Amino acid sequence: MATARPPECDIKDSNLAAKGRTRIEWADRWMPVLQLIRKRFQAERPLAGIRISACLHVTTETANLAITLRDGGADVVVCASNPLSTQDDVAASLVHDHHIPVFAIKGEDKKTYYSHIMAALRHRPQITMDDGADLVTAILTQGQELIPNLLGGTEETTTGVIRLRSMAAEGALKYPIVAVNDADTKHLFDNRYGTGQSTLDGIIRATNMLFAGLHVVVCGYGWCGRGVAMRAKGLGADVIVTEVNPTRALEATMDGFRVMPLAEASRIGDLLITLTGNKNVLRAEHFEAMKNGAVVANSGHFNVEIDIPALERAASSKRSVREFVDEYTMPDGRRIFLLGEGRLINLAAAEGHPAVVMDMSFANQALSVEYVVKNHRQLQPKVYAVPPEIDQTVARLKLESMGIMIDRLTREQEEYLASWSEGT
Repeated sequence: MATARPPECDIKDSNLAAKGRTRIEWADRWMPVLQLIRKRFQAERPLAGIRISACLHVTTETANLAITLRDGGADVVVCASNPLSTQDDVAASLVHDHHIPVFAIKGEDKKTYYSHIMAALRHRPQITMDDGADLVTAILTQGQELIPNLLGGTEETTTGVIRLRSMAAEGALKYPIVAVNDADTKHLFDNRYGTGQSTLDGIIRATNMLFAGLHVVVCGYGWCGRGVAMRAKGLGADVIVTEVNPTRALEATMDGFRVMPLAEASRIGDLLITLTGNKNVLRAEHFEAMKNGAVVANSGHFNVEIDIPALERAASSKRSVREFVDEYTMPDGRRIFLLGEGRLINLAAAEGHPAVVMDMSFANQALSVEYVVKNHRQLQPKVYAVPPEIDQTVARLKLESMGIMIDRLTREQEEYLASWSEGT
C-alpha cells in the first residue's frame, strides 16, 4: 500500500518527525478532556468539510488540538502565531505523521512569519483560530475576498481579544469571533497557573537563575501577572508589582506584594517581567535606572512590551552570552540582559504551558469551533463570549478526569435560588 505524500508545508526538518511524534503522544496523555472531545468528534464528525486555518503556537498541545479538529472532519492548516514559539519537531510530525499542513519554523524572520500567515489564508478558511489576532488582521487588510465564506473564528489570548474588540468598536470586524481567552476554564487556569509556571520555567532554562532572594518586578497584575507573582513568591523571591489599574494594584497589595511605580521598581529589580498586553512598558528611562546585571523578560504576547529599539540605542555594545540571552553594555559599564529577544519567554526558551492546563483551553477551542459551525447564521460580526454551557462542560469533564466529585443543588435549593418571595 502506497504511503500518502506529505502535504504542502514549510517546516525546518522532516527528520525531526519521530521525536515530535513521541512528544505529541506524551502531551496527549495529560489532555483527557480533549481526548473525550476527540472521541465524540470521531463518531459524530461535526466539522465535516470545514476548512480551518489556525494561527497558534505550534506546540505539542496545539498538535493535539489540530488532530482533534481533523478527526472531527475538518480540513486544517496550521501556521505560527509567534516567530520563536514553534517546536520544529512537532511541526514535522504534524506534517508527516498526521498529514496536516504546517507553515512554521522556530526563529523565522518577520517576512517569513507573515508569508506563513498568507500561506494559511490560501487555504480559504471558513473558520479562523487565532492567538493574537494576526490572522484576522491579515484577512481584513490583505484578504477581504475571503470574508464572504467565513463562518466565524476563535481567539486564544488576551492581546488578541483586546485587538478584536477594538476592531469591533470601529466597525472593522467583518465576521463573528468567540473570545476563548475569556472563558473561566481558560483564563483562570491557563493564564494564571500556566503562565505562572511556564514563564519561570523559561527564565530558569535561559539563565539558570535562583529565584530565592531575588527582587522580581512583575509589570501588570492581570491573570498572567497574578500567576507569575504567585509562583515567584513561592520560590522565595521578593515580588514587586507595578500597575496602572488602581483596583488591580489594591488587589496586589492585599495579596501581600509591594506595589510601586515602575520608575522606582526599575531601580530595585534584579529581574523585571512584563505581562501587560501593552507597548513600551519598559522603556528608555527604566533602562537608565536599572542596576548592573538586571535581567529583563517578557511574557506578554507581542515583543513590544519592552522598548528594544530604545535599549539598542542606549547600549554601547551587545553580545549573545547564552542561548536566548543578549547582554547590552551601557556607556557607564552597567550590563542589562534581555531574554528571548523580548518575545514570549515561556515559549522562546521553554515549552510553553503544561499540557494539563492547555487541555482546558483547547477543549474550549474545539467546542467553540463546533458552536460557531452550528450557529453561525445567528451570529453577528462581533466578539462573543464562550457559551456558559461549554465553559461548565469543560470544568465538569476536567474534574471527572481528576477523580473529583462535587455536590449538586437539591430541588429545594434550586427553587429557592429561582424565587424572590422567601426572605428572613
